[in-house]
Amino acid sequence: MVDELQRSPGLQPGSGWIKKVLLLAVVAGIGSTLYWFLRDVLSLEYLASQEAQMRAWQVDSPMIATMVALVVYIAVAGLSLPGATALTLVYGWYFGFWHGMLVVSFGSTGGAMVAFLISRYLLRDWVQNRMQERLRRIDEAFEREGAFYLFTLRLVPAVPFFIINAVMGLTKVRATTFWWVSQLGMLPGTAAYVYAGSTVPSLQSLANDGVAGILSWQMLLAFAIIGVLPLAIKRTVTRFQSHSTAC
Repeated sequence: MVDELQRSPGLQPGSGWIKKVLLLAVVAGIGSTLYWFLRDVLSLEYLASQEAQMRAWQVDSPMIATMVALVVYIAVAGLSLPGATALTLVYGWYFGFWHGMLVVSFGSTGGAMVAFLISRYLLRDWVQNRMQERLRRIDEAFEREGAFYLFTLRLVPAVPFFIINAVMGLTKVRATTFWWVSQLGMLPGTAAYVYAGSTVPSLQSLANDGVAGILSWQMLLAFAIIGVLPLAIKRTVTRFQSHSTAC
């Protein structure tokens, strides 16, 4: 792999490729270590066994509980570790709808930003030398559609968020644009999952039934609305622009 990197035009020793490879290895090591130690701690079965202690901690130290939950979510989302969906449901149960949505919204956006920056500063040069044409098409689509392009991707559940974070880091999109569009675009899905978690009577029931056990027709309707929301917004914006031009 080192020989291949050395042959890359944008990753010669003078461009600091060794430092980038080492930093990427450190990030991968941190992610693997966290997953190894947290895979059981963040499981629904373990959290269900600690339900009473978690509630007591929330009552005694609500601010610390919130900050720890936020940091954990940023780490899970930023390092693309599995379990973000289950964690969202747990936060809805633990904090309630409004408080849980606030934590998950900023946690997921903060994590997305971490993944975005890792991709941009550690992978961008190497990937651009191999996928320059594909990245050019994405840049062109973003220039053509503006922030709505990213907003649409955020609303489509079929596109995994960790892929969006990584790919957008390779493009020319500004970090500030990525932040606010991601915050807004992920909000409907966040609200749906947090609300579902807030209706769970106990973590034990969630652990026993799984995610499928809390799906209702209201939840399915909410996800259906989220799916068609980009088309509705796009059509509304197009009509508004046409009306403004006509006037």
